[in-house]
Amino acid sequence: MQTLDLIDRKILAELMRDATIPIAQLAHRVGLSQTPCWKRVQKLQAQGVIRARVAVVDQARVGFGLTAFVGIEAADHSAAWRETFLAAIAKLPQVMEVNRMAGDLDYLLRVVLPDMPAYDAFYNQLTENVAVKRVTAQFVMEQVKAGTVYPLNTTTH
Repeated sequence: MQTLDLIDRKILAELMRDATIPIAQLAHRVGLSQTPCWKRVQKLQAQGVIRARVAVVDQARVGFGLTAFVGIEAADHSAAWRETFLAAIAKLPQVMEVNRMAGDLDYLLRVVLPDMPAYDAFYNQLTENVAVKRVTAQFVMEQVKAGTVYPLNTTTH
């Protein structure tokens, strides 16, 4: 696990809220001058703590009004099956997250789609390319909360 000091956590908190913040403003907010602040940001990127800077887009406004959480039970647990599954998933841009799970499900996917017919097409494409024991899906009625800001401790107490 990466050890972050208070300044690093403050930098990350600001960048998670707005990755477009100018370095001068970021430096002021975290109590550094510009060059040391910029160097810390560069270090955090080089270490992989900052993986990317992205725009958070309203998925419904870009045509993805349906979110499904899709549970997958593997047909078997061999390395060959996993390789086939991951290769098939990589070809499905609707899959936003793939999580390997403990418990009843082997994988839980977050999938975004325009509508239910698109889910049906997704399901068919997935099951035609990968043998699965079981596929389950839950559909989001309303997203109550979503976040991109981790609760980093940015205080000294």
